[in-house]
Amino acid sequence: MVDQVYKPQEIEKKWQTYWEEKDIYRTPDKNDKPKFYALSMFPYPSGRLHMGHVRNYTITDVIARYKKMTGHNVLHPIGWDAFGLPAENAAMKSKKPPAEWTLNNIDYMKQQLKTLGLSFDWNREICTCLPDYYKWTQWLFLELYKAGLAYKKEAAVNWCPDCQTVLANEQVENGCCWRCSSEVTKKNLAQWFFKITDYAEQLLKDLDKLPGWPEKVKIMQENWIGKSTGSELRFPVKGMKDITIPVFTTRPDTVFGVTAMVLAPEYPLVPDLTTDEYRQSVEAYIERSKKLSEIERTSTERDKTGVPTGGYVINPFNNQEVPIWIADYALLDYGTGAVMMVPGHDTRDFEFARKFNLPIIEVIRNPEKKDDSLLEEAYIEPGIMVNSGEFSGLPSEEGKTKVTQWAQEKAYGRKKVQYKLRDWLVSRQRYWGAPIPVVYCDTCGTQPVKDKDLPVLLPEDIDFSVTSDSLIKSSSSFINTKCPKCGGKATRETDTMDTFVCSSWYYFRYIDPENDEKIFDSNKVNYWMNVDQYVGGIEHAILHLMYSRFFTKALRDRGLINADEPFENLLTQGMVLKDGAKMSKSKGNTVDPDDIFKRYGADTARLFILSDSPPDRDLDWSDEGVEGCFKYLSRIWRLFGLVEDKISLNVTEPDINTLNDLEKNLLRETHKAIFGITKDIEQEFQFNTVVSKTRELVNAIYAYLNNKKDFSETDKKALSFAMRNLIKLLAPLVPHLADELWAIAGGEDSIHLSKWPEYNKELLIADVIEIVVQVNGKVRDKLQLSSDLPREELEKKALESDKVKKFLNGKQPVKVIVVPNKLVNVVVK
Repeated sequence: MVDQVYKPQEIEKKWQTYWEEKDIYRTPDKNDKPKFYALSMFPYPSGRLHMGHVRNYTITDVIARYKKMTGHNVLHPIGWDAFGLPAENAAMKSKKPPAEWTLNNIDYMKQQLKTLGLSFDWNREICTCLPDYYKWTQWLFLELYKAGLAYKKEAAVNWCPDCQTVLANEQVENGCCWRCSSEVTKKNLAQWFFKITDYAEQLLKDLDKLPGWPEKVKIMQENWIGKSTGSELRFPVKGMKDITIPVFTTRPDTVFGVTAMVLAPEYPLVPDLTTDEYRQSVEAYIERSKKLSEIERTSTERDKTGVPTGGYVINPFNNQEVPIWIADYALLDYGTGAVMMVPGHDTRDFEFARKFNLPIIEVIRNPEKKDDSLLEEAYIEPGIMVNSGEFSGLPSEEGKTKVTQWAQEKAYGRKKVQYKLRDWLVSRQRYWGAPIPVVYCDTCGTQPVKDKDLPVLLPEDIDFSVTSDSLIKSSSSFINTKCPKCGGKATRETDTMDTFVCSSWYYFRYIDPENDEKIFDSNKVNYWMNVDQYVGGIEHAILHLMYSRFFTKALRDRGLINADEPFENLLTQGMVLKDGAKMSKSKGNTVDPDDIFKRYGADTARLFILSDSPPDRDLDWSDEGVEGCFKYLSRIWRLFGLVEDKISLNVTEPDINTLNDLEKNLLRETHKAIFGITKDIEQEFQFNTVVSKTRELVNAIYAYLNNKKDFSETDKKALSFAMRNLIKLLAPLVPHLADELWAIAGGEDSIHLSKWPEYNKELLIADVIEIVVQVNGKVRDKLQLSSDLPREELEKKALESDKVKKFLNGKQPVKVIVVPNKLVNVVVK
């Protein structure tokens, strides 16, 4: 007998134990079923799950469970993105190794994930901070090094003073560190880079291969790659033989309007180009520029600043001397670090020229402008070339081609494609990361560690009280080593890798996690890749998602995999809000998943996360909504108690022609639910409407029971068919409750190993409809009647209604108004 009270915690613990003991979510490497790789972005082991985690993993879990029931071989793995600053900062605070903090957090969060009832294959669990994983991260670094895709150079880098490490451009948000929000400065350091720019065109072009990605993510990547097609023009430096300054421009047609050459303050030639008269002001300006972030320097709202150097270049197109300035809006690592200033046809240049009284020359004329009057603002549209020597009179678009051809013939330029994307800076001056597998020898120079000597283990003799420099430098046993080439004394690289390196390939390792001989078996990877459905936050659009695409293409080019792209389909779920704001401890609006599990159970948490809004939109947490979901599951539990002795899971679907109107309607409502829920999961992952459709079916079953007194064997078939399919439709959403109801009803094995129900299209067309019956315009009854009844029969059925007879009270109707398939209105005086 079903207990009258729904007790989710008892049910959920029971089925979590059963699933683990039976290992029902273990995934075979290959079978005769079509494969489906479902993946959530793996978590950082911060200590506790938050509601964002719950939403992410629940969404993917519903997809994975549904695909398993529809006959797929489903890979649904989980692991831990376990390197990074929080663990290291905690270690320095507690004076304990970060591994201890990290692994303790993993233990707790792992239990939380199991409590949530997720169908992970825990046999494939990975952890990026363990040597059996980061050995292969180091191996990948060496593969990129061998391919010429990893290199070291000194560069002006983004420096976070609080985190005491460099940041990639992608990790600077509005001039601040993406992790701690401290203001980022520039610092010159020798750093390791990955040559992602070699793949800029592929990364851009292959976005067309991703129709299953949100358009907004593809646009973000396209903008970050930032392809520009134009010309590189070279300007000889006055007084310096054979020295030219190259500039990239998309407007070569405006070259006759150049009135200044602007260099980035860090441009290497600035000291040589600066005359004694201007040296003091130039050096002071350079120092001020070092304190500004890139965002501040390039802001269109900021007042323009700059100083002349006293040097000049020669414009080869008209032989005019052009003064050289430095200005902080020019960036050394964008383009060539030099900008040709054309005030007449660039808004920023116009403002700069006005401020510093530089000439403004019109060289592209608006076709509607008929005179030589001075420009009141920059004209940036296409037009006719004027004041441009032999090119005058040409349409500006044609002029771009002609000017570039002339420059190429005279060795002053060429056509060029430029990208905003910069190489990926992967060095980090921190301890808790994968050590870069390189050593430095006075005799042999930079030497990669041999594959057989991997992994290069993180040292354990670390002084965690060090705060001013990389912790790893406090280990002499780590730093001092032997050269892999000559065997002589050498020192190790003390930088570790950006944690995004670890997370850019983890989805490959899930496929072959216990392989000690190589990074993975290529045959296994080629079977499973690409990931069919990836779920995670849009905040990784130009970080993790871009880096993963780069790694996939690099591994393909090394002959290790066949895939061009890592993720076939991408769902970026919205945030979980409370009172309209993002949950945070500082705002005091967080919700602890453990509290929800203890009070309502995991199935209730799952149901609310799914039911409130579509997965790609933000979800506003509602205590009332959670309470409502618990009541709904309790209502299902009570429904099962009402029908437990009337149903059988083994019953075959009844022939609709053998059913009365009530049974026919129940059968149709069941097929309607199967059809609607299947479509909503398959096409759009509209889980909120999936939940509402289960409610409609539950309501239909209750309505059916309210109209039934006696049950024949045929009646029980219709009810059994409805209940069996209700449980199956609920299974991906509330897996514990579904398995419990399945077992009570006599189901063998877990319901999650059963087949997803199929719908009959012919039964979706209802021939039983609801007719509203009114007396003097007020609703007095609702009748379930056949849609093909003639008007006379509808009138007769309405007048036979006991409820209508009560209101007539023996009176004869004056008129009966019949609206076919809708209502009957009985008029009496």
